[in-house]
Amino acid sequence: MPRIEEKQSVIKTIKDSIEGATSIVLVDYRGLSVEQDTELRKSLREANVTYKVFKNSMMSFAFQGTEFEALEKHLAGPSAIAISYEDPTAGPRVLLKQSKAFKNLEFKAGVVEGVYYDDATIVKIAAIPSREELLSKLLGSIKSPISTFARTIKAVADKAAETGVATAAELVSDNVAVVAEPVAEVVEEVAVETEVTTIEKTE
Repeated sequence: MPRIEEKQSVIKTIKDSIEGATSIVLVDYRGLSVEQDTELRKSLREANVTYKVFKNSMMSFAFQGTEFEALEKHLAGPSAIAISYEDPTAGPRVLLKQSKAFKNLEFKAGVVEGVYYDDATIVKIAAIPSREELLSKLLGSIKSPISTFARTIKAVADKAAETGVATAAELVSDNVAVVAEPVAEVVEEVAVETEVTTIEKTE
């Protein structure tokens, strides 16, 4: 295959890979051992994230005219891309976890749901729990107060039978915070997650 056709084939492969992606993270993998690279690829694959290494020039051509074009300025030195299709924070999260174990793995930049982030900000995005984790926390926090509330209602009924409505009302009032506080904490966490994911494009 002539060299120009070979290049065009690689560019097409990259374009096909990034089509429909919800996020792309560009990393410097320089210094990773074979074992570390193997473990990194396995972790990303298990999270349904595609991890590829291409020549910078090929990625530059492939990114042109797409929402990932802003990554071109970071295409210097060894570069690999982690491509997420469903959960846009899946790739960043796995890379952040692995970068703590593999010190040579460094974030360069990323684009998440069409928004460009530099190396520092993409790390913040990577620290956001998945939607499933947030939902699990919310349900867990709600379940516990509901159980407490059920016990409180029983206690209210028992207390009302013993001492009258006024004392029972005081008991309900005292236990409102038990139900409200854990739920409020999770709601605040979800609000923080929403705020971070709507950060304006980094200049």
